Amino acid sequence: MTGKSTTNETIYNRIAMLRVERGVSRRQLAEALGVHYQTIGYLERGEYSPSLFLALRIAEYFGVAVEVVFSTSPFPRLGHSEQSA
Repeated sequence: MTGKSTTNETIYNRIAMLRVERGVSRRQLAEALGVHYQTIGYLERGEYSPSLFLALRIAEYFGVAVEVVFSTSPFPRLGHSEQSA
């Protein structure tokens, strides 16, 4: 068996957006969190779901609620209003 689940347990995240917004590299974030920089890439691409502890630490690093960073449903695309005028 592979490590991937057959049920939809995808965790969506805004790590890349938050990193870019704050000018933080993957390596800088990884060092601050005590993980390998490749782990940040896996998280951003949705190839790896973080532990609750790591998810909370990421949110704390960016100074936001965990729900701002992670979701079980896709985040709405930025720049698209929900109601067009």
